[in-house]
Amino acid sequence: MPWYAWLIMVLALGSIVGGLLMLRDTAKKLPLTDEQLKRIHERNAEMDAKDARNR
Repeated sequence: MPWYAWLIMVLALGSIVGGLLMLRDTAKKLPLTDEQLKRIHERNAEMDAKDARNR
């Protein structure tokens, strides 16, 4: 492969990895209350039970 093909591949991979690292660094956890977490866990359990019944 010519040198410019390698250069393009390195730049493409670098931009992908850089974008993923920037996305990871800017991600923030959602501050949820205990009540909200409880409702989410209950809803997930209901959906899991519903999926198990439908199979």
